[in-house]
Amino acid sequence: MTFTLLIAAAAPDPIPPWLIAPFALLLLLIAVMPLTPPRTKHFWEHYYPHVAIGLGAAVGFYYILRIAGGAGILAHAMHEYVSFIVLIGSLFVVAGGIHIKVKGEATPLDNVVFLAVGAVVANFIGTTGASMVLIRPWIRMNKIRISAFHVVFFIFIVSNVGGALTPIGDPPLFLGYLRGVPFFWLIEHVLVAWLLTLLLILAVFYGFDRQSFRRMPRPLQREAARETETWRFDGAINVLFLLALIGAVFLPARWFLREAAMLAVAGASYVLTPHRVHAENAFSFGPIKEVAFLFLGIFATMMPALGYLEQHGPEFGFTQARQYYFAAGSLSAVLDNAPTYVNFLQLAQSTAAAADPAAFGGLTGAPATRVLLEQQPLYVVAVSLGAVFFGAMTYIGNGPNFMVKSIAHEAGVHCPSFFGYILRYSLPCLLPIFALVGWLFL
Repeated sequence: MTFTLLIAAAAPDPIPPWLIAPFALLLLLIAVMPLTPPRTKHFWEHYYPHVAIGLGAAVGFYYILRIAGGAGILAHAMHEYVSFIVLIGSLFVVAGGIHIKVKGEATPLDNVVFLAVGAVVANFIGTTGASMVLIRPWIRMNKIRISAFHVVFFIFIVSNVGGALTPIGDPPLFLGYLRGVPFFWLIEHVLVAWLLTLLLILAVFYGFDRQSFRRMPRPLQREAARETETWRFDGAINVLFLLALIGAVFLPARWFLREAAMLAVAGASYVLTPHRVHAENAFSFGPIKEVAFLFLGIFATMMPALGYLEQHGPEFGFTQARQYYFAAGSLSAVLDNAPTYVNFLQLAQSTAAAADPAAFGGLTGAPATRVLLEQQPLYVVAVSLGAVFFGAMTYIGNGPNFMVKSIAHEAGVHCPSFFGYILRYSLPCLLPIFALVGWLFL
């Protein structure tokens, strides 16, 4: 039984709008607190688990005590949370066991190829895994002329846009998979749009990088052009573990069989990866711990938002795919894109069901999602691309963005400020490309 089915069958009572406040508050805190002065930021870093669990518990208790069938709705939300965090955590652990060493200075063409490969890899190990594996070699191969734009375009491509083809690629898409979107559906429907977006961003990056390369002294340019890059790959056993994780996605969801297999793979990876590889990657469980606590709160507090959208979705008046694309994208740029995706997928389903109730026949959950894919596939394409693409617009749009910035900062690389990132790169470089793609394909 799915989450939305439980709402429809067991919770006909109206969802009070004020119950969405904890969800909005938690997302606002996630967005704003890392940007506050050091004392406030330190307070958040120490107490964010308490805040996330407290807000989630408040909503959970309300559902149990005041909403018909609320205990079942909460149980299903927690089931989805476990599935979500186990996948993200397993990818994080396995990717943390892979270390790539590189010697040599990259030319602009080398960099374009590297980013293109990173975009493809992101669909197999996730944007978080790809970002953690590739950011350090990216910095090393550009060590002579590493600049802010190198970090920014890495975030654009590897940490966001690249992972738009598979449920493994980006967290929102895995939530869509859990809600009934087939694994290979996106590849069939967004491949051309993804490829055009990627090529356009790479072309803009090449212009930046070519100009940077030309500013190098002539002897260094000639040396970089002549020098042969050498690569060393440590932790090769984790490639097998990555393949095992991909296979585990297709296991039945009953009795947590899929999650148990993923945890077993992650545990084997952690034990069998040499300690020196983890040390060279500066691997720790800190980032995934933060994600786990925050998303526990998000999954609990977003239940009222999903329920409210199901009850009132048609009133929003979204009837065109582009509306979903830009609306989902706008929120994904300033909030985490995973809950944004879920809410707009729910909105699309409710709107389509209201417009054609005979086609949906009262279906909810995964069966309704399958009908949506048949009746209004562009709605799902729009929500998927909007959530994944626009997550690159700010440092807070997607989880890997800030992690990449932190690693680059620790390596001594200058990174633009929060508003510098937006005004110098996102708005002039990304937004026109996203608008063009939306106009062409939606």
